[in-house]
Amino acid sequence: MTEELFATDAYLRSFEAAITEVDRDGGRVALARTAFYPGGGGQPHDLGTLDWGGGPVTVTKVKREAGRIWHWVDSPELPGAGTGLAGEIDWSRRHLLMRTHTALHVLCGVVWSEFAIPVTGGNMEPGSGRLDFPLESISAELGKRLETRINEELAAARSVVVEFLGRDAADADPALIRTAANLIPREIDPLRVIDIVGLDKQADGGTHVASTAEVGAVKVTGTESKGKGNKRVRIQVVDAAG
Repeated sequence: MTEELFATDAYLRSFEAAITEVDRDGGRVALARTAFYPGGGGQPHDLGTLDWGGGPVTVTKVKREAGRIWHWVDSPELPGAGTGLAGEIDWSRRHLLMRTHTALHVLCGVVWSEFAIPVTGGNMEPGSGRLDFPLESISAELGKRLETRINEELAAARSVVVEFLGRDAADADPALIRTAANLIPREIDPLRVIDIVGLDKQADGGTHVASTAEVGAVKVTGTESKGKGNKRVRIQVVDAAG
Protein backbone atom coordinates (compact mmCIF):
# COMPACT_ATOMS: atom_id res chain seq x y z
CA MET A 1 0.00 0.00 0.00
CA THR A 2 1.25 3.45 -0.89
CA GLU A 3 1.13 6.05 1.89
CA GLU A 4 -1.00 8.86 0.49
CA LEU A 5 0.63 12.05 1.72
CA PHE A 6 -1.77 14.28 -0.24
CA ALA A 7 -4.69 12.96 1.81
CA THR A 8 -3.50 14.71 4.96
CA ASP A 9 -1.42 17.60 3.55
CA ALA A 10 -2.58 19.05 0.24
CA TYR A 11 0.10 21.75 0.49
CA LEU A 12 3.04 19.31 0.43
CA ARG A 13 4.98 20.15 -2.72
CA SER A 14 8.03 17.88 -2.37
CA PHE A 15 8.80 14.60 -0.63
CA GLU A 16 11.26 11.74 -0.40
CA ALA A 17 10.35 8.10 -0.89
CA ALA A 18 11.64 4.67 -1.88
CA ILE A 19 10.61 2.76 -4.97
CA THR A 20 8.68 -0.38 -4.02
CA GLU A 21 7.95 -1.84 -7.47
CA VAL A 22 9.16 -1.27 -11.03
CA ASP A 23 7.20 -1.99 -14.21
CA ARG A 24 9.83 -1.58 -16.91
CA ASP A 25 7.53 -2.55 -19.76
CA GLY A 26 4.97 0.00 -18.59
CA GLY A 27 7.56 2.69 -17.84
CA ARG A 28 6.28 3.23 -14.34
CA VAL A 29 7.27 2.94 -10.67
CA ALA A 30 5.29 2.49 -7.45
CA LEU A 31 6.44 4.31 -4.32
CA ALA A 32 6.20 3.66 -0.60
CA ARG A 33 4.74 7.15 -0.15
CA THR A 34 3.72 9.93 -2.50
CA ALA A 35 2.34 13.45 -2.63
CA PHE A 36 1.10 12.91 -6.20
CA TYR A 37 -2.70 12.77 -6.38
CA PRO A 38 -3.61 9.80 -8.61
CA GLY A 39 -6.85 11.22 -9.97
CA GLY A 40 -10.42 10.41 -9.04
CA GLY A 41 -13.75 12.04 -8.26
CA GLY A 42 -13.43 14.20 -11.36
CA GLN A 43 -10.06 15.66 -10.32
CA PRO A 44 -7.17 14.94 -12.73
CA HIS A 45 -3.94 13.34 -11.55
CA ASP A 46 -0.96 15.49 -10.64
CA LEU A 47 2.07 16.17 -12.79
CA GLY A 48 5.63 16.86 -11.68
CA THR A 49 9.05 15.19 -11.48
CA LEU A 50 10.92 12.36 -9.78
CA ASP A 51 14.69 12.40 -9.26
CA TRP A 52 16.60 9.25 -8.25
CA GLY A 53 20.04 10.80 -8.72
CA GLY A 54 20.44 11.55 -12.40
CA GLY A 55 18.33 14.70 -12.53
CA PRO A 56 14.57 15.18 -12.55
CA VAL A 57 12.42 13.13 -14.93
CA THR A 58 8.90 14.10 -15.88
CA VAL A 59 5.91 12.31 -14.35
CA THR A 60 3.34 12.02 -17.14
CA LYS A 61 0.59 10.02 -15.44
CA VAL A 62 -0.37 8.86 -11.94
CA LYS A 63 -2.95 6.19 -11.11
CA ARG A 64 -4.06 4.13 -8.13
CA GLU A 65 -4.22 0.36 -8.70
CA ALA A 66 -4.97 -2.17 -5.96
CA GLY A 67 -3.64 0.05 -3.18
CA ARG A 68 -0.50 1.07 -5.05
CA ILE A 69 0.00 4.45 -6.68
CA TRP A 70 1.91 4.13 -9.95
CA HIS A 71 3.90 6.96 -11.50
CA TRP A 72 4.57 6.87 -15.25
CA VAL A 73 7.86 8.62 -16.04
CA ASP A 74 9.47 9.94 -19.21
CA SER A 75 12.76 8.07 -18.85
CA PRO A 76 14.38 5.30 -20.96
CA GLU A 77 15.94 3.74 -17.87
CA LEU A 78 14.31 2.93 -14.55
CA PRO A 79 16.09 2.22 -11.25
CA GLY A 80 15.49 -0.88 -9.16
CA ALA A 81 13.16 -1.42 -6.24
CA GLY A 82 14.52 0.06 -3.02
CA THR A 83 16.03 3.10 -4.73
CA GLY A 84 15.41 6.36 -2.93
CA LEU A 85 14.17 9.41 -4.81
CA ALA A 86 12.82 12.93 -4.43
CA GLY A 87 9.45 13.93 -5.83
CA GLU A 88 8.26 17.40 -6.79
CA ILE A 89 4.67 18.36 -7.59
CA ASP A 90 3.83 20.81 -10.38
CA TRP A 91 2.56 23.22 -7.75
CA SER A 92 0.97 25.93 -9.90
CA ARG A 93 -1.20 23.30 -11.61
CA ARG A 94 -2.02 21.47 -8.35
CA HIS A 95 -2.93 24.66 -6.51
CA LEU A 96 -5.26 25.75 -9.31
CA LEU A 97 -6.91 22.31 -9.17
CA MET A 98 -7.29 22.69 -5.39
CA ARG A 99 -8.99 26.06 -5.86
CA THR A 100 -11.21 24.66 -8.62
CA HIS A 101 -12.21 21.60 -6.58
CA THR A 102 -13.13 23.71 -3.55
CA ALA A 103 -15.16 26.07 -5.76
CA LEU A 104 -17.14 23.08 -7.06
CA HIS A 105 -17.89 21.99 -3.49
CA VAL A 106 -19.13 25.51 -2.75
CA LEU A 107 -21.43 25.21 -5.78
CA CYS A 108 -22.70 21.93 -4.32
CA GLY A 109 -23.41 23.61 -1.02
CA VAL A 110 -25.20 26.55 -2.61
CA VAL A 111 -27.41 24.28 -4.74
CA TRP A 112 -28.18 22.09 -1.73
CA SER A 113 -29.16 25.11 0.36
CA GLU A 114 -31.58 26.32 -2.34
CA PHE A 115 -32.98 23.09 -3.75
CA ALA A 116 -31.98 20.26 -1.34
CA ILE A 117 -30.75 18.12 -4.24
CA PRO A 118 -27.44 16.24 -4.54
CA VAL A 119 -24.80 16.45 -7.23
CA THR A 120 -25.01 13.59 -9.73
CA GLY A 121 -21.78 14.03 -11.69
CA GLY A 122 -18.89 16.32 -12.37
CA ASN A 123 -15.48 16.90 -13.86
CA MET A 124 -12.73 19.50 -13.74
CA GLU A 125 -9.55 20.80 -15.31
CA PRO A 126 -7.19 23.36 -13.78
CA GLY A 127 -9.27 26.52 -13.45
CA SER A 128 -12.62 25.21 -14.70
CA GLY A 129 -15.17 22.52 -13.98
CA ARG A 130 -18.78 21.44 -14.19
CA LEU A 131 -21.36 19.72 -12.03
CA ASP A 132 -24.65 18.04 -12.89
CA PHE A 133 -27.79 18.27 -10.75
CA PRO A 134 -31.26 16.66 -10.97
CA LEU A 135 -32.95 20.02 -11.58
CA GLU A 136 -36.15 20.12 -13.60
CA SER A 137 -35.06 23.30 -15.39
CA ILE A 138 -32.09 25.64 -15.71
CA SER A 139 -31.63 29.16 -17.05
CA ALA A 140 -29.03 31.87 -17.50
CA GLU A 141 -30.80 33.79 -14.71
CA LEU A 142 -30.32 30.88 -12.33
CA GLY A 143 -26.68 30.72 -13.38
CA LYS A 144 -26.18 34.36 -12.45
CA ARG A 145 -27.88 33.83 -9.09
CA LEU A 146 -25.67 30.84 -8.36
CA GLU A 147 -22.58 32.84 -9.34
CA THR A 148 -23.50 35.59 -6.86
CA ARG A 149 -24.12 33.07 -4.09
CA ILE A 150 -20.89 31.18 -4.78
CA ASN A 151 -18.81 34.35 -4.61
CA GLU A 152 -20.51 35.40 -1.39
CA GLU A 153 -19.54 32.06 0.16
CA LEU A 154 -15.97 32.30 -1.13
CA ALA A 155 -15.60 35.79 0.32
CA ALA A 156 -16.92 34.53 3.67
CA ALA A 157 -13.58 32.73 4.15
CA ARG A 158 -15.12 29.50 5.39
CA SER A 159 -12.63 26.98 6.74
CA VAL A 160 -12.14 23.80 4.70
CA VAL A 161 -11.44 20.89 7.05
CA VAL A 162 -10.32 17.34 6.30
CA GLU A 163 -11.85 14.70 8.58
CA PHE A 164 -11.57 10.92 8.73
CA LEU A 165 -14.79 9.31 9.96
CA GLY A 166 -15.35 5.68 10.82
CA ARG A 167 -17.97 4.12 8.56
CA ASP A 168 -20.59 3.73 11.27
CA ALA A 169 -20.26 7.42 12.15
CA ALA A 170 -20.18 8.47 8.50
CA ASP A 171 -23.22 6.43 7.54
CA ALA A 172 -25.15 7.94 10.47
CA ASP A 173 -24.17 11.55 9.66
CA PRO A 174 -27.19 13.30 8.07
CA ALA A 175 -24.91 15.90 6.48
CA LEU A 176 -23.44 13.19 4.25
CA ILE A 177 -26.75 11.86 2.94
CA ARG A 178 -26.64 14.39 0.08
CA THR A 179 -23.61 12.60 -1.37
CA ALA A 180 -24.87 9.06 -0.72
CA ALA A 181 -21.85 8.16 1.39
CA ASN A 182 -23.60 4.92 2.26
CA LEU A 183 -23.12 3.81 -1.37
CA ILE A 184 -19.32 3.92 -1.02
CA PRO A 185 -17.93 0.38 -0.50
CA ARG A 186 -17.87 -0.62 3.18
CA GLU A 187 -14.22 -1.61 2.98
CA ILE A 188 -13.33 2.07 2.67
CA ASP A 189 -13.05 2.75 6.39
CA PRO A 190 -12.42 5.35 7.66
CA LEU A 191 -14.05 7.67 5.14
CA ARG A 192 -12.24 10.87 4.19
CA VAL A 193 -14.60 13.83 4.41
CA ILE A 194 -14.18 17.43 3.23
CA ASP A 195 -16.13 19.87 5.40
CA ILE A 196 -16.57 23.45 4.20
CA VAL A 197 -17.68 24.53 7.62
CA GLY A 198 -21.28 25.67 7.70
CA LEU A 199 -21.92 25.04 3.99
CA ASP A 200 -21.00 21.65 2.50
CA LYS A 201 -19.81 18.28 3.77
CA GLN A 202 -18.88 15.45 1.41
CA ALA A 203 -16.97 12.20 1.28
CA ASP A 204 -14.11 13.15 -1.02
CA GLY A 205 -10.58 11.97 -1.81
CA GLY A 206 -9.29 15.05 -3.62
CA THR A 207 -7.18 18.05 -2.67
CA HIS A 208 -8.57 21.38 -1.46
CA VAL A 209 -7.48 24.79 -0.23
CA ALA A 210 -7.75 25.56 3.49
CA SER A 211 -10.20 28.46 3.16
CA THR A 212 -12.80 29.41 0.59
CA ALA A 213 -11.14 32.84 0.38
CA GLU A 214 -8.11 31.18 -1.22
CA VAL A 215 -10.22 30.21 -4.25
CA GLY A 216 -10.53 33.84 -5.29
CA ALA A 217 -13.62 34.46 -7.43
CA VAL A 218 -15.70 32.32 -9.76
CA LYS A 219 -17.73 32.95 -12.89
CA VAL A 220 -20.58 30.70 -14.04
CA THR A 221 -19.68 30.26 -17.72
CA GLY A 222 -22.63 28.15 -18.82
CA THR A 223 -25.85 26.38 -17.90
CA GLU A 224 -27.05 23.44 -19.97
CA SER A 225 -29.86 20.92 -20.06
CA LYS A 226 -28.53 17.38 -20.51
CA GLY A 227 -32.02 15.87 -20.51
CA LYS A 228 -34.97 15.61 -18.16
CA GLY A 229 -33.86 15.99 -14.55
CA ASN A 230 -30.21 16.48 -15.51
CA LYS A 231 -28.90 20.03 -15.65
CA ARG A 232 -25.27 21.17 -15.89
CA VAL A 233 -23.54 24.21 -14.41
CA ARG A 234 -20.07 25.21 -15.63
CA ILE A 235 -17.73 27.44 -13.61
CA GLN A 236 -14.34 29.06 -14.04
CA VAL A 237 -11.90 30.48 -11.51
CA VAL A 238 -11.36 33.96 -12.91
CA ASP A 239 -8.66 35.59 -10.80
CA ALA A 240 -5.36 34.74 -9.15
CA ALA A 241 -5.25 33.74 -5.50
CA GLY A 242 -2.90 35.59 -3.19
